Amino acid sequence: MLTYLLKRLTSLVISLLVASLVIFLVVEVAPGDPASFMLGLNAQPDTVAALRAELGLDVPKFARYFAWLSGMISGDFGMSYTYRTPVAQMIADRFWVSMPLALMALALSTLIAFPAGLFAAARRGSAGDMGVMGATQLGVAIPNFWFAMMLVLVFAINLRWFSAGGFPGWDDPLLALKALTLPAIALALPQAAILTRVMRSALLDILGEDFMRTARAKGLSARQAIWRHGLRNALIPVLTIIGLQFSFLLAGAIIIEQVFFLPGLGRLVFQAITQRDLIVVESVVMLLVFAVIVVNFAVDLAYAAVDPRLRART
Repeated sequence: MLTYLLKRLTSLVISLLVASLVIFLVVEVAPGDPASFMLGLNAQPDTVAALRAELGLDVPKFARYFAWLSGMISGDFGMSYTYRTPVAQMIADRFWVSMPLALMALALSTLIAFPAGLFAAARRGSAGDMGVMGATQLGVAIPNFWFAMMLVLVFAINLRWFSAGGFPGWDDPLLALKALTLPAIALALPQAAILTRVMRSALLDILGEDFMRTARAKGLSARQAIWRHGLRNALIPVLTIIGLQFSFLLAGAIIIEQVFFLPGLGRLVFQAITQRDLIVVESVVMLLVFAVIVVNFAVDLAYAAVDPRLRART
């Protein structure tokens, strides 16, 4: 197990270094100069040069990259070009909106998908199975931003059970969770549809294995065989999808954050791109990549816990 863990840690570190270099190069080669953008079209060249020097944009790119990388390692993400505030503080303020939203959406999708997938697999070909598959097809087809607007129309405007948008902060946790409920549902249901289909497919593949037929021959019912033997063996593809979904929910919720006016990381990146605030874009994207890689690392460890054969191969 130690060898397996060390290999995954090494892969994680290498992936982060490569990702940081790619992110820096991609953002830096984007057209447009932040200093010229901030000062406008009529700015004098000497004024632009002075601002570039103040922002550190006149330093060679490789020096800026290593300064940015070493700063991130120590927790210093630099200063925002636009707001002149520490990027780390801006990220921290937005992180405590995006992370709870992603966790709520992932919890909801998992709570929906697991029983639905088990139900459909255990009743393959029945009316219940076809009903579940029809619902998941609809969930995959509906755009989540349209579904989010329908939630606002029904539950915020007509029923007035929830607010239409905004985030009140965590001073009142219940009020904060209530503000995140509709966005979490809008994110969770399409993901639950995907996860349900994967869960059903994985269980159906397992049901055809010899050890499942042996379990049934020994007197176990179909439900008992699934719970005792099938579920654990079907978890590997399901864990993969859960890991990918969490990464998407954390990094890809920009449209939902725009619909509900949530001050999250996705909206921060969108604003930073429009304002050419390169240091904010680089730092937020790097943080999101770090989250994705760490989640994949956790999924690899979960693989080893679910299937000990993976540890034995390393």
